[in-house]
Amino acid sequence: MASPNSYKLSCSIPGHEMDVRGLAAAFFPDGAFTSVSRDRTGRVWVPNSSPDRGFTEMHCMTGHENFVSCVCIIAPSDTYPRGLIATGGNDHNICVFTLDQPQPLFTLKGHKNTVCALSSGKFGTLLSGSWDTTAKVWLNEKCMMTLQGHTAAVWAVVILPEQGLMLSGSADKTIKLWKAGRCEKTFTGHEDCVRGLAVVSDLEFFSCSNDATIRRWLVTGECVQVYYSHTNYIYSLAVFPNGQDFVSTGEDRTLRIWKQGDCQQTIRLPAQSVWCCCILPNGDIAVGASDGLIRVFTEVEDRMASPQDLQAFEDELSKTTIDPKTGDLGDIKMEDLPGREHLEEPGNRDGQTRLIKEGQNVEAYQWSVADSRWMKIGDVVGGSNQQTSKKVNYEGKEYDFVFTIDINEGGPSMKLPYNVTDDPWLTAHNFLEKNELSPMFLDQVANFIIENTKGHTLGAAAPSAADPFTGRGAYSSAASRQTSTNIYFPKTDGVTFEQANATQIMAKLKELNGGAPGEYRLSEEVLESLEKLLVSVCNPCASEQPTTEQISLLWKTSHWPEDIVFPVLDILRLAVRHPQVNDSLCGGDTDDGVALCNHLLSLMKPQGRPANQMLALRTLCNCFSGWRGRALLLAQREAVLSHAADLCSVCNKNIHIALATLVLNYAGSLHGQPDLEAKAQCLSVASAALESVQDKEAVFRLLVALGTTVASDQTAQDLAKSLGVMSQIAKYTSVTDPAKVGECCQLVLKELQ
Repeated sequence: MASPNSYKLSCSIPGHEMDVRGLAAAFFPDGAFTSVSRDRTGRVWVPNSSPDRGFTEMHCMTGHENFVSCVCIIAPSDTYPRGLIATGGNDHNICVFTLDQPQPLFTLKGHKNTVCALSSGKFGTLLSGSWDTTAKVWLNEKCMMTLQGHTAAVWAVVILPEQGLMLSGSADKTIKLWKAGRCEKTFTGHEDCVRGLAVVSDLEFFSCSNDATIRRWLVTGECVQVYYSHTNYIYSLAVFPNGQDFVSTGEDRTLRIWKQGDCQQTIRLPAQSVWCCCILPNGDIAVGASDGLIRVFTEVEDRMASPQDLQAFEDELSKTTIDPKTGDLGDIKMEDLPGREHLEEPGNRDGQTRLIKEGQNVEAYQWSVADSRWMKIGDVVGGSNQQTSKKVNYEGKEYDFVFTIDINEGGPSMKLPYNVTDDPWLTAHNFLEKNELSPMFLDQVANFIIENTKGHTLGAAAPSAADPFTGRGAYSSAASRQTSTNIYFPKTDGVTFEQANATQIMAKLKELNGGAPGEYRLSEEVLESLEKLLVSVCNPCASEQPTTEQISLLWKTSHWPEDIVFPVLDILRLAVRHPQVNDSLCGGDTDDGVALCNHLLSLMKPQGRPANQMLALRTLCNCFSGWRGRALLLAQREAVLSHAADLCSVCNKNIHIALATLVLNYAGSLHGQPDLEAKAQCLSVASAALESVQDKEAVFRLLVALGTTVASDQTAQDLAKSLGVMSQIAKYTSVTDPAKVGECCQLVLKELQ
């Protein structure tokens, strides 16, 4: 039985598909609250009627074109008696919703980067904060003023009860007090980014920071108290109605409950980032985390979860793995750990952590004052890269995987060998041909390979003297192992996709042409012309150069139906590397270049075919090999990177590598240029991609893109810091397979220090 005033799990609420980034208690219906997520939706949750526990989704809001970062409730008015819901997102927009329809009532545009903080005040006033370093004041669907003065992203905003006073907290480590659009005071004291603000009264407020502290301030400028307990970044705060007690959440995986100035209870969650929290009207606490779940905690016994659900929550927590390098374990020493007998001694405070040896493993336990016992909170691992390079022998060769494939029900099983360095689409094509199977199974087999190998980086690391992108010898082995010698960035020459098997590409094109609809079927003459083009662009020593007619045929054929166009896209991908093709399709008549760009972007729709998405991205990357292609893509940068960012959440290793390469090529083209807005988009897309990608090669290319963007550019470095890049990539410093990931990560962090 719980001790008095201790919080326990009430319920877990599934529904969101990605991180829950914002929560806010609603005015209507009673007991409801709103959540927003990286899955681009906002949702309204209402409590189930007694005796049922939990919440039911009442309303889903869509309208953002990218991740949703924050939410606030606009108080009821005569026009909107149930209030409004405002959400901010990575698409730079603020959407305002009613409870009557899923689409926005209206959209506020004006910020130039992610809107990451919102606060509402009297008379429908809305205050927003953005990565563009500004805060904006909105009223009656218009931006009334822009608050300028911070030098980095504005992570937190709040409107104080006293009319006209507003606060903004920034990655520049300061908090500013604004009145009538003017900065009245700047508060200093935090040693890292300010991530959250919360109102105590007309005269006081709280702030939290990446420096793992919470501060209580008077609006006159004095810091009256500093609170220590968290061991990592603190992301959010919420204050109880009494104005004294509060809760906080952070990157140390915890919700902490503060009463009378002390941390009275620590609740650890089975998720790395506990992004947000809010206090519900009945005093319960809702928290949102990186695992996509919302969890509600209560100190009222009748609302606590069943014993079975509480045990399930504890079991889930005990199975998590904790990397000691993340700082989640505070100042615990790893050496000379005791055995299980250490758990027979009670802890001295709630949330205290102990590590013990259990056989060859290390387990972490946390003291629960409420239950007077040690609770297992996870297994401690030595590092984030636990994979090995075991190979499977098949037909005399070694492979990373050998899958058993059952295509026909009741028919014989077939073996499909695969190495993670292979192209899944080409592997699938070869498998179908070898086993005389219909090409209609191509997508099915390729997607099977992708799904069953995602996240794996098996096999030996590239030789130390190899080019980190191509594997070709280009660097001295002595330099490549020294992180003090930067062989990785800035990288200003474009990275392209060169690998090709012209015979297989043409075989697939002819095969698909045989079944193409009549109006799309190509004559033997056209096929021969395309084959000649392919040979000429794949062979640098070819005597024949691409002709205008061949280029025109390639462009026309690239508009084949989406289910059969991928071999043509492969030819296009190779062809744009050739100077004549690059000049013709990317330049010449400016409209031709824009048409090429728009066509490739149309193939990159998130709901499109993975093969087309990947080849369109690779084609864009290869366009950088010519000056006309580079000029075209720089001119179309905003649209291209926006469409590319939409593919971050697609679970496909090859798409992620192509996406990372595209960002890298943009970073290289922008290096040494003063275009901060363009660099901000590169950093933003790279940051978003790092949230999703698992493949180490994609991670490496994103790290090089970051390094190239910030190298020798203080403004870009400050912007990267304000986006939280340092904390985002720190986990890669210990990666040793491949070594280039850890080395490059260390160099990027060194550049940002």
